[in-house]
Amino acid sequence: MSVPSDVLEFLRGYPNGSDNSRQSANLGFYKNTHRCQPDDLLIEELHENWLGDYNKLERKHGFIQWLFPIREHGMNYESQPLQPHEIAGIKNDPDAMKRLLTSYKLMLDFYGMQLVSEETGAVNRSLPPRNYEPRYENLVYSSHNYLRISRILKCLSEFGYERLNAGFLLHVLWEQSECKQLNVPRLSASMDRWWANCIRNEEEREWIAGMIARVRGEPDFVFTRDMYNEALARRERTGSFREE
Repeated sequence: MSVPSDVLEFLRGYPNGSDNSRQSANLGFYKNTHRCQPDDLLIEELHENWLGDYNKLERKHGFIQWLFPIREHGMNYESQPLQPHEIAGIKNDPDAMKRLLTSYKLMLDFYGMQLVSEETGAVNRSLPPRNYEPRYENLVYSSHNYLRISRILKCLSEFGYERLNAGFLLHVLWEQSECKQLNVPRLSASMDRWWANCIRNEEEREWIAGMIARVRGEPDFVFTRDMYNEALARRERTGSFREE
C-alpha cells in the first residue's frame, strides 16, 4: 500500500520547508498568551471548558489546528503552519509540553479512551463515569476525525512524544482484533495507510505494520491485550518492540 504524499513529507522532515520567524502564533498559544481563532480562547481555557463537551468537539473544526500544529496548512485559515523555531520554543518550555499532553488527553477522552501511562504511551478505554461506547460509535461514523488523528500523531512526533503513537495505534488494533470494535473499512483504511505511517522511527513503524498485516491477513491470529501490554513493556525495557 502506497504511503500518501503528505505522510512522506512528514517522514522526510519536510525537506522543502522554511522557517518564518515572523510567525509565532502556535508558540504564543502554547505559552497560554495567544488566543486561538475563531474560538477566541487561550489554550488553558479550551482545555478546561471543552473537556467532555463532545458536541462542541465534534462540530467545531478550527481548534484542532491550534491544539495540534504541524508543518502543513490546515482547513482553518486563521491558524498558521507550525514553524521550526516554534517547535524549539515549545519543547524548551515544560509548561507548554504539559499542555500538549493535556491536548492529547482531551482528544483521547473525546474518542472514548484514556492515557494510562505517559512513559509507555499505554491507552485504554475510558472508565466510568465516562462511557466509551457512544464515543467509539461516533469515531466509527464520523470520518472527519480520521484526518484529525493523522494530525495528532504527526504533532506528537514533532514534539518528542512519538512514543505515544504506538500506544494509540496498538490499542485500536487490539480493539479491532480481540474485541471486534472500531472495525469498519474506512477507519481501518485510514489506520493502515495514514496513521500507522505517522511514526518516524523506522523500526517501530515496520513492527507495527507487521502486527497490522497479521491481524488483517491471518484469520487465526489475535492481537490480545496481553500482547499489547507486553509489547509496550518490552519497548520501555529494551528500547525496541522486537523480541529480546
